[in-house]
Amino acid sequence: METEYLQHDLTLLQTAGLFRLGTDAMVLADFAAVPKGAAVCDLCAGAGAIGMLLLARDPGCTVTAVELQSKAVDLMERTVKQNGLTGRLIPVRGDVREIRRLLPQGSFRHAVCNPPYYPVDSGFPAQSEAQAIARTEQCCTLENVLDAAAWLLPTGGDFWLIHKPERLTDLLCGLRAHGLEPKRLRFVAHRPDSRPSLVLLRAVRGGRPGLDAQETLFLQNLDGTPSEEYKRIYHLNV
Repeated sequence: METEYLQHDLTLLQTAGLFRLGTDAMVLADFAAVPKGAAVCDLCAGAGAIGMLLLARDPGCTVTAVELQSKAVDLMERTVKQNGLTGRLIPVRGDVREIRRLLPQGSFRHAVCNPPYYPVDSGFPAQSEAQAIARTEQCCTLENVLDAAAWLLPTGGDFWLIHKPERLTDLLCGLRAHGLEPKRLRFVAHRPDSRPSLVLLRAVRGGRPGLDAQETLFLQNLDGTPSEEYKRIYHLNV
């Protein structure tokens, strides 16, 4: 068991075999500009990393975190207890594919998701079954995620997610097909001389067409040192 220290004295519990706090969660939580005091639903929440980052940024918000894997939910529940977050980080043990049974329609104005990226039998081999479920679409496809977001959000609600650039066509077409209009896009790359490795998207339920493509987020400078945005996201004073 390991502990990741966040802002405002919050701690995120992590363990071997489950997906850990990484760049994906850090940049998505930073990108998700939900208003103060918002109620947010985190789909495919894992052990609650994104929810904890949102709570660390805004002690007034609440996060309902939907996760399939029991070990991850158990760990999230321990995190809630250790930090005294009952009622603020709310674990929901359940399958995103069954979202209509888990949560009421239109019950959140804000949703976030760091979904499985790769089709089954593709991408890098996972080190455990838990990581395989989190990494590949064997239990949750992009279609399942978009369907869940469309169910949860009322008109005007926003959906923030992260994915791989090679799935961008699937993302944009799928979002619009589910009534989620893509509104903001930002690529993430390691350095200015490297290709994007991630893409961040914001979509609005029932939104008007019009996509704002923002400048690429570079994690490092050309010399390999952390970029200013990286230091801001990771709260580094170096």
